[in-house]
Amino acid sequence: MHMSAAAFLQYLQRLGMPLARGRLALRRRLLASLPFAAVERIALANWIIQAACNGRVRATGVSRYETGRIDVGLGRVHALRTMSANVREAWLDERIYAGRALRRDAWPDLRAAAHRLASRIQQIKAGEPGRVVVLSPFHYVSQYANIYVVDEVRRLLGLESMSVVSGVPRDMYGNDAAMIPSIRVLYTYDENGRESRNSLGLRVIRALRRDGVAVVFSDVPPFTLARFPMETVGVTIGGRAARVHNGVFRLGAPVAALLLPFYLSFEKGRFGMRMFEPIALADADAPQRLAGHIETARRENYPHWLYAGHPSVYHFAAIR
Repeated sequence: MHMSAAAFLQYLQRLGMPLARGRLALRRRLLASLPFAAVERIALANWIIQAACNGRVRATGVSRYETGRIDVGLGRVHALRTMSANVREAWLDERIYAGRALRRDAWPDLRAAAHRLASRIQQIKAGEPGRVVVLSPFHYVSQYANIYVVDEVRRLLGLESMSVVSGVPRDMYGNDAAMIPSIRVLYTYDENGRESRNSLGLRVIRALRRDGVAVVFSDVPPFTLARFPMETVGVTIGGRAARVHNGVFRLGAPVAALLLPFYLSFEKGRFGMRMFEPIALADADAPQRLAGHIETARRENYPHWLYAGHPSVYHFAAIR
């Protein structure tokens, strides 16, 4: 029977879908079986190959390292880890996503980090019943590792769900909502990728009042919001005038929230966590205290900083 060109193309597409699903399933099984130390080595090798063939990849990596050398005195021993951080992040993200998809996610390092954070939150609430806490991962190592820790904190606190403010594109490796149904993501943009912060503040405040805990990445640099009107507050970082985004203070101060910042580290296939002292968001010195934590994290953990290498970072529009 004669088949039209359009029908033939549809037939080929239907034929290819099972093959694509099979390749994805195989890739996930392979990734989920890899130890994190192997993922780290593979990511480094992948970056070296890309950098040898692609000038943009090479230049981005060099910019990351040179900025760290100037700003925090980064040594040559950290050069390759710093230059390859964005590739390592992508591999770790997909590795963690694959592990969760196949229920191979019993990662003791990340669970230990979540246990420390949950214990601190419980201590805060025991001392100050009704106190609202904004849990704040900094942008280091892997976004999915941070989300895994946050979900473990939720479980340890006995919450059915927890809200997370995020600007990361959704569903990069699959259906995020199906993979982590207990995390309610409040995106900073709408379905079409347009900025959608008009109702975001109200949704965050509702989440804080409902659950007593929400998640905001308070170290987001203002340059990432350069396309949209933004609110910033003046601070000092590294001895220079700088700006940090004002969103977490605007949202947290009216409900007398405490900010609990932390960052993840990653060395030789093992995850670690540094937790900072909480900050009362209504206090006048709260922005500078946050800036101090941001600077400490940058100095201690620069090779894994996801924003490394941008020419302005927190010194964006410093006079505004």
